[in-house]
Parts: sequence; structure tokens; C-alpha cells
Amino acid sequence: MTVYDWLERFMAHLYVGKNASPLTMQAYRNDILQFLDLEGDNVAELQATDHQTLRRFLAMLKDKGYTRRSIARKLSATRSFLFFLQKENFLNGAKWSTVARPKQEKKLPRFLYYHEVAALLEAPDSGTALGLRDRAMLELLYSSGLRISELVQLDIHSLQLEDRLVKVYGKGRKERIIPMGTVAAGLIDEYIKKARPKLEALEKEGRTYRELFLNKWGKPISDRGMRYNFKKYIRKVSYKVGITPHSLRHSFATHMLDAGADLRVVQELLGHVSISTTQIYTHITRERLGEVYRAAFPRK
Repeated sequence: MTVYDWLERFMAHLYVGKNASPLTMQAYRNDILQFLDLEGDNVAELQATDHQTLRRFLAMLKDKGYTRRSIARKLSATRSFLFFLQKENFLNGAKWSTVARPKQEKKLPRFLYYHEVAALLEAPDSGTALGLRDRAMLELLYSSGLRISELVQLDIHSLQLEDRLVKVYGKGRKERIIPMGTVAAGLIDEYIKKARPKLEALEKEGRTYRELFLNKWGKPISDRGMRYNFKKYIRKVSYKVGITPHSLRHSFATHMLDAGADLRVVQELLGHVSISTTQIYTHITRERLGEVYRAAFPRK
């Protein structure tokens, strides 16, 4: 077996044993391929992997200008692959497992204030089919705290509009049912009745799709297409740097906590496995309190 045969076996393990999503598997594949390129297609070199091998890998990534966050992710993917090879008796118990992850930079997630979110949600022209689609997408993205991958994968049977609920599949293809706002439910209903049939008619091959949101060719909108549209609208309403569709998810969580929502509830809504992941948003609200205090308190 070549090293790439082992990689495919690991991919199958992720899919069957870990229930990994296609996006997660692609990310793992890309990261591990970078590691394998370090030694080339050489089984003997892979079997001889040790802590020096991983340190050379980290040095290569640093030289290429990757951030600490990206390097840590690539190291984590590679270590998972090596642990798999060890369980398969392909590798021995070398000291590569002792290589530590790079120390992470502590950065708070970027978010929008409510008035900025409101302006963004009203930016699309709902008088057109594509504008109505975009308004519905943005409203749902914010009101339910969805990831972009979850949004574009929704199909028309994912919705319970009367109960204002949506079923999504998050990381690890874990299912969760979460509420949506009244405005989001109304816009989605309008989109399904008025805009989606017009977009369906643009599909030249006459194919029909289960996906809820379609692009201007009548095909399912992609992650990339959604990001392109988001960038177009955010430029109209905000000058903040680094705002992405994921910032709406951060904004959703921050606004929920600001309004008094329980941290555990927000954890469930976001689909976080660990509450420590959700706790980052409590730091945002504290920072915001500090900003308001410094701006309003008269004795500087």
C-alpha cells in the first residue's frame, strides 16, 4: 500500500467511524496531503515519522506564512492520521505525539451591533427574486445562528414554518432542530411561493433540486456564492474589516447573551459540543460593557 492508500483508509474511517461531514473530510485531506508532501510518496519515511518530522512540518508551515490557528489545525489533522496508523499497526509508538500545538493567539470573534445587523438584513431588494432570496437567507442565518455550510445544505423539507422551526445538520452531521424568527419565517414563506419557482425555471436542463436556496441558474447556491453575496451587502452598510457570514452567527450569540439568554441554551442553539466554545461570547459582552462604560461615564 502507498501512503495515499493509507490516507484513503483514514478518510473512510472518518466517514464511517467518526460520522465526519464532507467539508470536514476535505479539510483533513488537504492538511494531511501537505504533511505527506514533506517526505513524498515514501512508505518507509512515513513509518519512520518522529517528533523531528512533525517539527519540520511545523517549520515549513510557518515559513509559508500560515497563522498559528491554521498551523494548529493542520497539526491536529496530521496527528489524528498518525494515531490511526498506529492503531492499524503501521506506525510504532514514536515520540511524535509529544509535539505540542502552537500557542494560540487570543482573538475575540468579530460581530455586528444590532443596528448594523438590521441595516444588513434590509440591504437586499426584496422586489426581485434574487433579492427576496438573499433577504430570506440573511434573516435565517441571523435568527437561527446557522453556519454557512448548514444554510446552503438546507432542503425544502427542513422547515416547519408554522412552528417556526428548522432542522439542520451541523459538524459531524449531528442533527439539531432550532427556532427561527417570525420575520425569517415570513420571508422564507414568501420566497418559496414567489421567488423559488422563478429560479427553478432558470434551470436549463430541467432538473429539480431539494435544496431550499437556488442561485441565478436555478441550481443550489454554493457556500462561495453565499459569501460573494454577503460581501456585496456588507460593503453597503458597514466599514468594519473582517466581517464574514460567520459574523452573523457571532452576532446572534452575542445578542442572545446580552438579552439575558442562558449560556447552556445558546450552546444548544449553536450546536457546540463544549460549553467552553460558547463562553467566548461572554468575553465579548464584557468587552462591550467596558466600551459603553468608557464612552458614557463622565469622569474620564
